[in-house]
Amino acid sequence: MRNLKLFIEYNGSAFFGWQKQNGRRTIQGDVEEAIFKLTGEEVSVEGSGRTDKGVHALCQVASVRIENIMPPKNFKTALNNLLQEDVRIKKVELASDYFHARFSAKRKTYRYVVQIGGEVSAIYHNLRAWYGFDVDVEKIEQAQKLLIGKHNFHGFCSADTNVQNFEREIFDLNVSKKGRIMTFEVTGNGFLYNMVRILVGTLLEVGSGRLTIESVKNALLSGERKYAGKTMPACGLYLKSVEYFD
Repeated sequence: MRNLKLFIEYNGSAFFGWQKQNGRRTIQGDVEEAIFKLTGEEVSVEGSGRTDKGVHALCQVASVRIENIMPPKNFKTALNNLLQEDVRIKKVELASDYFHARFSAKRKTYRYVVQIGGEVSAIYHNLRAWYGFDVDVEKIEQAQKLLIGKHNFHGFCSADTNVQNFEREIFDLNVSKKGRIMTFEVTGNGFLYNMVRILVGTLLEVGSGRLTIESVKNALLSGERKYAGKTMPACGLYLKSVEYFD
Protein backbone atom coordinates (compact mmCIF):
# COMPACT_ATOMS: atom_id res chain seq x y z
CA MET A 1 0.00 0.00 0.00
CA ARG A 2 1.45 3.37 -1.08
CA ASN A 3 0.59 6.84 0.17
CA LEU A 4 0.39 9.35 -2.68
CA LYS A 5 0.37 13.14 -2.48
CA LEU A 6 -1.73 14.81 -5.18
CA PHE A 7 -1.51 18.48 -6.19
CA ILE A 8 -4.85 19.45 -7.74
CA GLU A 9 -6.04 22.54 -9.63
CA TYR A 10 -9.72 23.17 -10.30
CA ASN A 11 -12.28 25.69 -11.41
CA GLY A 12 -14.99 25.25 -8.81
CA SER A 13 -17.82 26.85 -10.80
CA ALA A 14 -19.51 23.57 -11.80
CA PHE A 15 -18.84 21.75 -8.51
CA PHE A 16 -20.79 21.51 -5.27
CA GLY A 17 -17.54 21.89 -3.36
CA TRP A 18 -14.77 19.45 -2.52
CA GLN A 19 -16.56 16.90 -0.34
CA LYS A 20 -18.28 13.96 -2.00
CA GLN A 21 -22.09 14.18 -2.04
CA ASN A 22 -24.63 11.76 -3.45
CA GLY A 23 -26.08 12.94 -6.75
CA ARG A 24 -23.88 16.04 -6.95
CA ARG A 25 -20.63 16.68 -8.75
CA THR A 26 -17.70 17.33 -6.39
CA ILE A 27 -13.94 17.40 -6.80
CA GLN A 28 -13.38 14.55 -4.35
CA GLY A 29 -16.03 12.50 -6.13
CA ASP A 30 -14.53 13.11 -9.59
CA VAL A 31 -11.01 12.20 -8.49
CA GLU A 32 -12.10 9.07 -6.64
CA GLU A 33 -14.16 7.97 -9.63
CA ALA A 34 -11.19 8.51 -11.97
CA ILE A 35 -8.94 6.44 -9.69
CA PHE A 36 -11.53 3.65 -9.62
CA LYS A 37 -11.75 3.63 -13.41
CA LEU A 38 -7.95 3.52 -13.64
CA THR A 39 -7.15 0.98 -10.93
CA GLY A 40 -10.40 -0.71 -9.86
CA GLU A 41 -9.70 0.43 -6.27
CA GLU A 42 -12.29 2.18 -4.12
CA VAL A 43 -10.27 4.80 -2.27
CA SER A 44 -10.79 7.86 -0.10
CA VAL A 45 -9.02 10.97 -1.39
CA GLU A 46 -8.38 13.25 1.61
CA GLY A 47 -8.03 16.95 0.82
CA SER A 48 -6.21 19.57 2.89
CA GLY A 49 -9.58 21.24 3.37
CA ARG A 50 -13.14 21.21 2.09
CA THR A 51 -13.58 24.10 -0.31
CA ASP A 52 -17.20 25.20 -0.75
CA LYS A 53 -19.43 25.27 -3.81
CA GLY A 54 -17.98 27.68 -6.39
CA VAL A 55 -14.56 28.01 -4.72
CA HIS A 56 -11.49 27.39 -6.89
CA ALA A 57 -8.04 25.97 -6.19
CA LEU A 58 -4.71 26.86 -7.75
CA CYS A 59 -3.16 24.09 -5.69
CA GLN A 60 -5.25 21.88 -3.45
CA VAL A 61 -3.26 19.07 -1.84
CA ALA A 62 -4.74 15.62 -1.25
CA SER A 63 -3.48 12.27 -0.05
CA VAL A 64 -4.65 8.80 -1.00
CA ARG A 65 -3.57 5.29 0.00
CA ILE A 66 -3.51 2.94 -2.95
CA GLU A 67 -2.15 -0.46 -3.96
CA ASN A 68 -1.49 0.42 -7.60
CA ILE A 69 2.25 0.60 -8.37
CA MET A 70 2.12 2.84 -11.45
CA PRO A 71 4.92 5.49 -11.36
CA PRO A 72 3.63 8.86 -10.07
CA LYS A 73 4.23 10.68 -13.37
CA ASN A 74 2.29 8.06 -15.33
CA PHE A 75 -0.44 8.01 -12.67
CA LYS A 76 -0.88 11.78 -13.07
CA THR A 77 -1.15 11.53 -16.86
CA ALA A 78 -3.61 8.65 -16.72
CA LEU A 79 -5.85 10.45 -14.20
CA ASN A 80 -5.92 13.65 -16.27
CA ASN A 81 -7.02 11.61 -19.29
CA LEU A 82 -10.04 10.48 -17.25
CA LEU A 83 -10.91 13.78 -15.58
CA GLN A 84 -12.84 16.66 -17.13
CA GLU A 85 -10.88 19.78 -18.05
CA ASP A 86 -12.03 21.87 -15.08
CA VAL A 87 -10.03 19.67 -12.67
CA ARG A 88 -6.37 18.82 -13.28
CA ILE A 89 -3.77 16.83 -11.38
CA LYS A 90 -0.70 19.06 -11.47
CA LYS A 91 1.70 16.62 -9.79
CA VAL A 92 1.80 13.28 -7.97
CA GLU A 93 4.45 12.39 -5.39
CA LEU A 94 5.16 9.45 -3.13
CA ALA A 95 4.54 10.52 0.46
CA SER A 96 5.67 9.10 3.77
CA ASP A 97 3.33 6.63 5.44
CA TYR A 98 2.30 9.13 8.14
CA PHE A 99 1.51 12.01 5.74
CA HIS A 100 -2.11 13.19 5.70
CA ALA A 101 -3.11 16.12 3.49
CA ARG A 102 -5.36 17.66 6.14
CA PHE A 103 -3.75 16.81 9.47
CA SER A 104 -0.15 17.39 8.31
CA ALA A 105 -0.87 20.89 6.92
CA LYS A 106 0.77 23.78 8.77
CA ARG A 107 -0.03 26.85 6.67
CA LYS A 108 -2.57 27.67 3.97
CA THR A 109 -2.75 30.65 1.66
CA TYR A 110 -5.99 31.82 0.10
CA ARG A 111 -6.36 34.40 -2.66
CA TYR A 112 -9.51 36.48 -3.12
CA VAL A 113 -10.09 38.45 -6.33
CA VAL A 114 -12.75 41.16 -6.59
CA GLN A 115 -13.69 43.77 -9.17
CA ILE A 116 -14.42 47.19 -7.72
CA GLY A 117 -17.35 48.77 -9.57
CA GLY A 118 -17.77 48.86 -13.33
CA GLU A 119 -19.74 46.36 -15.37
CA VAL A 120 -19.87 42.72 -14.34
CA SER A 121 -17.82 40.66 -16.79
CA ALA A 122 -19.57 37.93 -18.80
CA ILE A 123 -16.24 36.09 -19.04
CA TYR A 124 -14.94 36.44 -15.48
CA HIS A 125 -18.17 36.61 -13.48
CA ASN A 126 -17.57 33.17 -11.94
CA LEU A 127 -13.83 33.75 -11.46
CA ARG A 128 -13.92 36.95 -9.43
CA ALA A 129 -16.40 38.72 -7.18
CA TRP A 130 -17.87 42.18 -7.71
CA TYR A 131 -18.15 45.02 -5.18
CA GLY A 132 -20.22 48.06 -6.10
CA PHE A 133 -18.58 50.80 -4.01
CA ASP A 134 -15.31 52.68 -4.41
CA VAL A 135 -12.77 51.86 -1.70
CA ASP A 136 -9.92 53.65 0.05
CA VAL A 137 -6.93 51.28 -0.05
CA GLU A 138 -5.21 53.11 2.81
CA LYS A 139 -8.16 52.45 5.13
CA ILE A 140 -8.07 48.78 4.16
CA GLU A 141 -4.34 48.59 4.88
CA GLN A 142 -4.91 50.10 8.33
CA ALA A 143 -7.64 47.58 9.13
CA GLN A 144 -5.77 44.56 7.81
CA LYS A 145 -2.95 45.10 10.33
CA LEU A 146 -5.41 44.45 13.16
CA LEU A 147 -6.14 40.98 11.77
CA ILE A 148 -2.57 39.71 11.63
CA GLY A 149 -1.54 37.53 14.57
CA LYS A 150 -3.31 35.06 16.84
CA HIS A 151 -6.92 35.98 17.60
CA ASN A 152 -10.32 34.58 18.42
CA PHE A 153 -12.02 34.86 15.01
CA HIS A 154 -15.50 33.86 16.17
CA GLY A 155 -16.84 37.16 14.80
CA PHE A 156 -15.48 36.32 11.36
CA CYS A 157 -17.11 32.95 10.70
CA SER A 158 -20.58 31.79 9.70
CA ALA A 159 -23.03 31.07 12.49
CA ASP A 160 -23.62 27.46 11.41
CA THR A 161 -20.02 26.37 12.06
CA ASN A 162 -19.66 23.33 14.35
CA VAL A 163 -16.14 23.93 15.72
CA GLN A 164 -15.45 24.68 19.37
CA ASN A 165 -12.09 26.46 19.09
CA PHE A 166 -12.19 29.77 17.23
CA GLU A 167 -8.56 30.75 17.75
CA ARG A 168 -6.52 30.98 14.55
CA GLU A 169 -3.29 32.71 13.58
CA ILE A 170 -2.90 34.85 10.48
CA PHE A 171 0.74 35.09 9.48
CA ASP A 172 0.36 37.44 6.53
CA LEU A 173 -2.38 39.46 4.82
CA ASN A 174 -1.62 41.46 1.67
CA VAL A 175 -3.83 43.64 -0.51
CA SER A 176 -3.06 44.93 -4.00
CA LYS A 177 -5.12 46.88 -6.52
CA LYS A 178 -4.56 47.20 -10.26
CA GLY A 179 -7.20 49.23 -12.03
CA ARG A 180 -10.54 47.90 -10.80
CA ILE A 181 -9.16 44.50 -9.78
CA MET A 182 -8.30 44.08 -6.09
CA THR A 183 -6.52 40.98 -4.80
CA PHE A 184 -6.31 39.82 -1.19
CA GLU A 185 -3.90 37.09 -0.09
CA VAL A 186 -4.07 35.70 3.43
CA THR A 187 -1.86 33.05 5.01
CA GLY A 188 -2.75 31.33 8.26
CA ASN A 189 -2.48 28.13 10.26
CA GLY A 190 -6.14 27.38 9.52
CA PHE A 191 -9.43 29.06 8.72
CA LEU A 192 -12.97 28.89 10.06
CA TYR A 193 -16.05 28.36 7.90
CA ASN A 194 -16.32 31.31 5.45
CA MET A 195 -13.63 33.15 7.42
CA VAL A 196 -11.66 34.42 4.41
CA ARG A 197 -14.81 35.61 2.62
CA ILE A 198 -15.92 37.49 5.75
CA LEU A 199 -12.48 39.00 6.33
CA VAL A 200 -12.47 40.32 2.77
CA GLY A 201 -16.04 41.60 3.10
CA THR A 202 -15.10 43.40 6.30
CA LEU A 203 -12.03 45.04 4.77
CA LEU A 204 -13.97 46.16 1.70
CA GLU A 205 -16.66 47.71 3.85
CA VAL A 206 -14.03 49.53 5.91
CA GLY A 207 -12.53 50.75 2.61
CA SER A 208 -15.92 52.00 1.39
CA GLY A 209 -16.73 53.71 4.69
CA ARG A 210 -19.64 51.40 5.50
CA LEU A 211 -17.70 50.05 8.51
CA THR A 212 -15.03 51.62 10.70
CA ILE A 213 -11.74 50.49 12.15
CA GLU A 214 -13.55 50.29 15.49
CA SER A 215 -15.94 47.73 13.99
CA VAL A 216 -12.99 45.45 13.22
CA LYS A 217 -11.68 45.84 16.76
CA ASN A 218 -15.12 45.10 18.18
CA ALA A 219 -15.49 41.96 16.06
CA LEU A 220 -12.14 40.68 17.34
CA LEU A 221 -12.72 41.57 20.99
CA SER A 222 -16.38 40.56 21.30
CA GLY A 223 -16.47 37.63 18.89
CA GLU A 224 -19.84 38.88 17.62
CA ARG A 225 -20.60 38.45 13.93
CA LYS A 226 -22.68 41.66 13.79
CA TYR A 227 -19.56 43.84 13.89
CA ALA A 228 -17.90 42.24 10.87
CA GLY A 229 -18.72 42.77 7.20
CA LYS A 230 -20.66 40.82 4.61
CA THR A 231 -19.76 37.33 3.43
CA MET A 232 -18.33 37.77 -0.07
CA PRO A 233 -19.35 35.36 -2.87
CA ALA A 234 -17.51 32.06 -3.32
CA CYS A 235 -16.53 32.81 -6.93
CA GLY A 236 -13.68 35.14 -5.91
CA LEU A 237 -11.96 32.66 -3.59
CA TYR A 238 -8.97 30.49 -4.52
CA LEU A 239 -6.99 28.05 -2.40
CA LYS A 240 -3.53 29.14 -3.52
CA SER A 241 -1.17 26.85 -1.63
CA VAL A 242 -0.75 24.50 1.33
CA GLU A 243 2.53 24.18 3.21
CA TYR A 244 3.84 21.18 5.12
CA PHE A 245 6.78 20.94 7.48
CA ASP A 246 8.10 17.39 7.71
